Amino acid sequence: MKQNKENKKFIYLISPNKITDINFYNDLALVLSSKKISFFQLRLKKETNSNKLIIGKKIKKICNKYKVKFLINDDPLLTKKLNADGCHLGQKDMDLIKARKILKNKIIGVTCHNSINLAKRAIRDGADYLAFGAFYPTKTKIVKYRANLAVLKSIKKITSLPIVAIGGIKLSNYKKLLLNKANFLAISGYIWNNKKQKPLEAIKKLK
Repeated sequence: MKQNKENKKFIYLISPNKITDINFYNDLALVLSSKKISFFQLRLKKETNSNKLIIGKKIKKICNKYKVKFLINDDPLLTKKLNADGCHLGQKDMDLIKARKILKNKIIGVTCHNSINLAKRAIRDGADYLAFGAFYPTKTKIVKYRANLAVLKSIKKITSLPIVAIGGIKLSNYKKLLLNKANFLAISGYIWNNKKQKPLEAIKKLK
């Protein structure tokens, strides 16, 4: 989970909410070839487990080709089945300690919303990275918690774990988060639901 200082792989890319278009896999390969992405998270809330397995196998091959870490949202058991690189846990998902028993030394990241106390618990329980947000308004999911730059500054004082910023991140606001020491930026809508640019064009603008 180290951020490479020599390159600019600061993007933590999250899948669209649905993957039905066959062109998605071509777009994903193009986006990952940009060498800006460290992690790709498969996040399909309303898909069957069998379909997640089929989709996950296809995505894993693309991630492997471009040396991008492949993470699964919410589901340690699916992570193990796919032999993905790791799993992201929300506060209502499986307990981190229980997930660690299933996933051993794989990457496990935890949603901390805007709470330093949740972050401290995740650190204590052995998280590999901490995710905070939403920093900005987003249409990707319903926002219950809003984080701000003060949270980034506070968390940086108590841990050296990588910090992932999430929520409404796009061309007009991403640099502010990097300047305030977010290690990775979790992005979805700006890439997949961009009405003005194709995914590869959108990713190339983030420098």
